[in-house]
Amino acid sequence: MNGAVDGLAGGAARVLAYSGPPAWQWSDLATSWTLEPLVLVLSVLLGGWYLAAVRTVHRRGGGRWQPTRTVAFLGGLLLWIWCTCSGLGVYERILFTDRAVQVVLLLMVVPLLLALGAPVSLLVESSPEQRRERILRALRSRPSKVLMFPAVSTALLMAPPWLLYFTPWYEWSLSSGFGNVVLHLALVLLGLAYFWPRLQLDPVGHEYPHLVGLFITFAEVIFDAGLGIVLIYGGHLVAEHYYVALGRPWGPSLAQDQTWGGNAFWVLGDLVGLPFLAALVRRMVVQGREEIKAVDAELDARFEEAAAQARAAGLPEEEESGMRPWWLDDPNLKHRYGG
Repeated sequence: MNGAVDGLAGGAARVLAYSGPPAWQWSDLATSWTLEPLVLVLSVLLGGWYLAAVRTVHRRGGGRWQPTRTVAFLGGLLLWIWCTCSGLGVYERILFTDRAVQVVLLLMVVPLLLALGAPVSLLVESSPEQRRERILRALRSRPSKVLMFPAVSTALLMAPPWLLYFTPWYEWSLSSGFGNVVLHLALVLLGLAYFWPRLQLDPVGHEYPHLVGLFITFAEVIFDAGLGIVLIYGGHLVAEHYYVALGRPWGPSLAQDQTWGGNAFWVLGDLVGLPFLAALVRRMVVQGREEIKAVDAELDARFEEAAAQARAAGLPEEEESGMRPWWLDDPNLKHRYGG
């Protein structure tokens, strides 16, 4: 009897000690909101600059800026706001699962959308000539090349989740408002440092084959799976002291919450890699078509030049210009073409 009374008293004490939001519900993702001033201000400023720069490019007659890029960039900013100001931001320091979902979105989805908007290309095209040269010179500098080297940019994406969960960084982001803001900014910047050189939509210090990006993506999937497995089956509760002191009286236990969070990180980390693969493959196809067009144009120019020289010399164009099709002289094929 005394044990039951003590248990009830302990539960009542935890309820009284808890000062966070009420029990989480799915509807909170749309109905619960908080304010993240820095992210909100940065998003508004960046969105305003982007739209003004697009207008500048159109006004100069430098070509029509692709609407899909504008949609992607603004979508990335809106997702950044939603991740930090919606119900996801309300419960980010209450539930491990909530924070895990937020980490994936801020590190992989928001930067991908921002990079698909090609903001550096827009900055270059909308800038005056002198400033444009300075920007391109900075992109060709040695620090830029080092930062965009595949091994370096990949480490900037793969290492942060491991450092976050297995260093004091995670608990600092929970217990400190400043640390929480730093996390919101750092993850997006680190993700941009990865997607910028991988997509190569924007000018880069040094271009690398897109196949390198594909191999790196597969490696990233393995790292996500490894971290998810460690969080689920590792037997170590991340930031246990913080969550125990929080005294959350509702929802899953600490172990169950971390298990759900590990699964969310694993599954979402793999799923959000699919849009990047699609964008990378599309970029490879587009670049391949551009290279084919360039080669065709060069061959056509050479043919025209050779034909003009043959006409000037009064020689037969096909035989003397050096541009006679090879199949007309092939013993196995020339009979098919009247050779």
